[in-house]
Amino acid sequence: MDLKQYIADVKDFPEQGIIFRDISPLMANGEAYRYSIKEIVKYAQDLNVDKVVGPEARGFMVGCPVAVELGCGFAMARKKGKLPRETVEVSYGLEYGKATLQLHQDAILPGDKVLVCDDLLATGGTTAATIELVEKLGGEVVGLAFLIELLDLKGRDLIQGYDIFTLMEY
Repeated sequence: MDLKQYIADVKDFPEQGIIFRDISPLMANGEAYRYSIKEIVKYAQDLNVDKVVGPEARGFMVGCPVAVELGCGFAMARKKGKLPRETVEVSYGLEYGKATLQLHQDAILPGDKVLVCDDLLATGGTTAATIELVEKLGGEVVGLAFLIELLDLKGRDLIQGYDIFTLMEY
């Protein structure tokens, strides 16, 4: 299936010179969304995943259905101050700013095999922070899955050594 037809390019958002790859049309199309999730599940099938972790917020929309299909749990990596219990946190740089991600301290158990899912691999900052959170809690990141990879931003350079799956490249 040609998934790129379901990605809207929004120029100069959120800043001048940025092309935002909007996955909303993909998610609005049941067939395209289902196909995307099934392809990620196929990739992850043999990874023996205990938990899927998705960074806020689009990682929730990719990771939750993947976790349901794999029959495992899902953990939210959220922006600072959004989780109500004890957390671990990591600060990192974005394409256009800085952020802090947190996971509940009990979201990942030592030895859990974790699949990180998100909509987009850009500079790799969010993914690297998510990996660091998982590893702080004793989890093992066994795979990284994305709908889209922005090749020019070289996000893979920051997350070398991890198994990476992407459905589309720009």
